[in-house]
Amino acid sequence: MSEVKLAAETRNEFGKGAARRIRRDSKVPVVLYGHGVDPIHLTLPGHELLLALRTPNVLIALEIDGKRNELAIPKSVQRDPLKGFLEHVDLLLVKRGEKVTVEIPVHAEGELAAGGNLLEHVLNTLPVEAEATHIPEAVTVSVEGLEAGASILAKDISLPKGSTLAVEGDTVVLQVLAAQAEEAPEGEAAEGDEAVAEV
Repeated sequence: MSEVKLAAETRNEFGKGAARRIRRDSKVPVVLYGHGVDPIHLTLPGHELLLALRTPNVLIALEIDGKRNELAIPKSVQRDPLKGFLEHVDLLLVKRGEKVTVEIPVHAEGELAAGGNLLEHVLNTLPVEAEATHIPEAVTVSVEGLEAGASILAKDISLPKGSTLAVEGDTVVLQVLAAQAEEAPEGEAAEGDEAVAEV
């Protein structure tokens, strides 16, 4: 998995006003926590962080104040609901070789059996345990030829080497639903039926 290096600065100002000033400088307020240490309040360059977060569970190599190096993965990302810019990010401190539990996106590929069936993503992401430096970006599941009523369970999905399920194996991840036939609205005669005129 790719590792993104970002330069971080410690921050001593808190509150909404301070956060607004940080964002005005094209930076993002960040909290780094984990391993039982006190949370570290940082700022990170906004554009670089936004690009890094396009990769799910990206591993971020932080250089803090040019002196200290730490590894982290994103745990919580707050965005502006209208404009989409980053408002705040929580990062979880990790060590090389350490196992972490993360959610990885589930991608489906292939065509369902003919008949207008629908594929329902019961889970959009799959909880797995993986080494912090080898977190899979996603899992791809084939739905080729599946018919209505078929389902894919967590245990049916082959995971990359070094990853294990962090959810019950019998958990439904994807299922195929039968296409719903449209019913004629009440009061309308069915096609082919003729209204009988009263004499």
